Amino acid sequence: MINLESLLLELSNAPGPSGFENPVREIMKRELSPFVDSLDTDGMGSLIGIKNGPSSSPNIMLSAHMDEVGLLVRYITDEGFIKFQNLGGWLDQAIIGQRWQILTSKRTVLGITGIKTPHVMSTDERGKVFKGENLFLDVGAQNKEDAENRLGIKPGDPIAPVSYATRLNDSEFILGKAWDDRAGLAVLVGVMESVKDSDLPFNICAVATVQEEIGLRGAHTSSYAVNPDIGLNLESGVAGDYPSISQYEAQEKLGNGPAIFLHDSSMLPNLKLRDFVIDTAKDSDINLQFNVLSGYGQDGAEMQKSFEGAPAINITVPTRYLHSHNSIINIKDVEKAIDLVGQCILQLNLEKIKNLKNFD
Repeated sequence: MINLESLLLELSNAPGPSGFENPVREIMKRELSPFVDSLDTDGMGSLIGIKNGPSSSPNIMLSAHMDEVGLLVRYITDEGFIKFQNLGGWLDQAIIGQRWQILTSKRTVLGITGIKTPHVMSTDERGKVFKGENLFLDVGAQNKEDAENRLGIKPGDPIAPVSYATRLNDSEFILGKAWDDRAGLAVLVGVMESVKDSDLPFNICAVATVQEEIGLRGAHTSSYAVNPDIGLNLESGVAGDYPSISQYEAQEKLGNGPAIFLHDSSMLPNLKLRDFVIDTAKDSDINLQFNVLSGYGQDGAEMQKSFEGAPAINITVPTRYLHSHNSIINIKDVEKAIDLVGQCILQLNLEKIKNLKNFD
């Protein structure tokens, strides 16, 4: 049986900016291999594990993305400072004063985003948000040549946040980076373990996608590789249970169980599939939350749009402080998400799959 906490910590600590997910992919290969009949990658690097059903079975696709928001080396200044490109949706103020690791071909290089000391700032400067194009990384290089030759840094090298996951003060909360979407990956592994001995009338396609944070790119190609009949996307949710965020903006709360998105800017869920998940949660005595967001975007949208279209839904683990160096989840929510998705898989049959796809 998987040690869920250890897996969450390992996944969180692994570096994997968009387009550079290999460390996370290696973990997922190891974790999924006991539960699937085949394991392969598509042309973009998304990992696809298949638990086979009977011949010519429908495909149930479970997806979670491996990448995290990060940075990319744009160029090195003559003085040896690193200018960068964002990979994913960072707020500029979340980047300032943080530690980073540059993943070069030679070594891992530690750096920090520099900022002018407040002792010399003008009154106007102190009240401004510093723009990303004015930020830089300090890696302790003497000059550009030193950064290139001694440290091995070059344009295009990926940069990942440095933040180490831990239990938060002996609570059920886990503090770490990249819960978007390492929490979903842990759910994916837990679900595949829970159904490993079940004789199911369909194929389960467990997909760990790449490059979600920069346009749902891996989900696009892997959805066409799988051709899903039903899509269940496993994501980090947007918690709305802390000061400065309103219930109107987000409705999930940590510790209240998994949630489903009823609206985001990329997808509306299939209504029959929505009701199926709600009914399954009720029958399984699992508290289910609901979230309606104005923004966001997630891999379920690509499953929904592949080929002639497929019923899809986004099931989430509530998360505080997304797209920053430090986010918080509740391990009980992860456990309940595994239970919910596992029960959904077990309750599906060929008739239900046909009904979910039928709009007559």
